[in-house]
Amino acid sequence: MERLPEAVCIGETMAALLPDQPGPLEDVRAFTPAIGGAEANVARGLAALGVPAAWIGRVGDDGFGRRIVRELTAADVDTSGVTVDPGRPTGLYVKEAGPGGSVLHYYRAGSAGSALAPALLDEPAVTRLLSHADLIHLSGITAALSAGALDLVRTLVADRTRTQLVSFDLNWRPALWRGADPAVLRPLLNAADIVLLGADEARAVFGTGDPAELRALLPDPATLVVKDDARHAIAIPHGPRAVPVSEPALRVEAVEPVGAGDAFAAGYLAGTLRGDDRRRCLRLGHLTAASTLVVHGDHGPPPAAPLVRALLDASPDEWAATTVTAAGGVTGGVTGGVTGRGTDSGGGRGG
Repeated sequence: MERLPEAVCIGETMAALLPDQPGPLEDVRAFTPAIGGAEANVARGLAALGVPAAWIGRVGDDGFGRRIVRELTAADVDTSGVTVDPGRPTGLYVKEAGPGGSVLHYYRAGSAGSALAPALLDEPAVTRLLSHADLIHLSGITAALSAGALDLVRTLVADRTRTQLVSFDLNWRPALWRGADPAVLRPLLNAADIVLLGADEARAVFGTGDPAELRALLPDPATLVVKDDARHAIAIPHGPRAVPVSEPALRVEAVEPVGAGDAFAAGYLAGTLRGDDRRRCLRLGHLTAASTLVVHGDHGPPPAAPLVRALLDASPDEWAATTVTAAGGVTGGVTGGVTGRGTDSGGGRGG
């Protein structure tokens, strides 16, 4: 019997070209093709954790679009809701690596993904996926792509069944908002059930990264999750008597930060769909983020299931003593020979 996705992620996925060496683009000898998109990263992360997930979006009728569909399908992500646009190309970005970090050069104007609009919801495959999903995941990136994409996001946060959850990751990309008003984001975030945002990006958009002040600005979501870089994350439930839950991040020998926020979202949402309490959801988010921080792409395979369970059950001292190494291993707090990583792999970058 066919198993329909529990989670549906909607947004743009782009082709990516990753340089084989650091330095200016004009000096790069070769590029490795990959894919990147925040919502697709979350779908791939959920699937790697055993949660059936789908990505819905638009790609061009070109090799880049076919690669996106092929790679996501190979990662066990349902792509039956992907629309192929015969007149617009698949979006592209090129990474430029340097000593101060990576710079991304986007070529997405007029892309198939920028043509996302409410009409997408009339597609039979999309209707089928959305009607059976327990969770719909969106981000502020999609809201910035075009007027049609913004209308699509507004429709999705408003028109859902009472049993469905909507999660919304702020995913602030200032370059996408040039000439546009980011004030439209606040009502979208406030209409979601689960909101995820980094303290730094919240300061850029709302003028504060303080969790209590953000909760006052966004009073309606059932849970507000605020991430403070590599230090900790806090989940603030709805209600005046709700008790916030904070969990420190794991120590990580980080290789590259791209994609870690999407990985955190996948871990937190996977825990939510499994019925875990907020502390375990935060831990799973930290763990999946750490697995991505130690790879050069933006999706790292999570640890093997026994190690995940051991870390989620670890005492506060064991958790604090744990380090995820640059080689992808785990040292420190969890003992008893529980080691190993999952087998999923992939590359790319969040949109």
